[in-house]
Amino acid sequence: MVFCPTFDIGFYVFYLLCGISDVFDGFVARHLKIESKLGARLDTIADIIFVIVVLIKVLRVVNIPLWLILWVICIAVIKIINIISGFVIYKHFVSEHTILNKICGIILFIIPLCIGIVPWKPVSILIILTCVVATVAAIQEGHYIRTGKEIR
Repeated sequence: MVFCPTFDIGFYVFYLLCGISDVFDGFVARHLKIESKLGARLDTIADIIFVIVVLIKVLRVVNIPLWLILWVICIAVIKIINIISGFVIYKHFVSEHTILNKICGIILFIIPLCIGIVPWKPVSILIILTCVVATVAAIQEGHYIRTGKEIR
């Protein structure tokens, strides 16, 4: 995906392959009873790398308003605080796979598939919805980390 032009057929093929493999790797690991903490961590790292690559690719060709950039930065700051808090409290990397985080991931995955295909107005509404869900998910994740709820 890194070497394909953004929103080209190759980009979409690799994008979909990455998404499909991300969905099924955990399912396969659980089904074969080979899931591990290392696998879960690697999955999270792969998710982060995937998001960074997609952001870099998309941000090069799509004009994003400043208010949206600032909102995404705020979400990222909350997530970073959560990571640091989890490490300080539990002495290891904590990654919460809450329902809201999963919903946010699904919506976030859909956005690049819509850009260039769907008119901008519905895509912008989808982006705002994603930011709302991501904000609530990040706050919920921080609450869970600080209270010990759902910590794995």
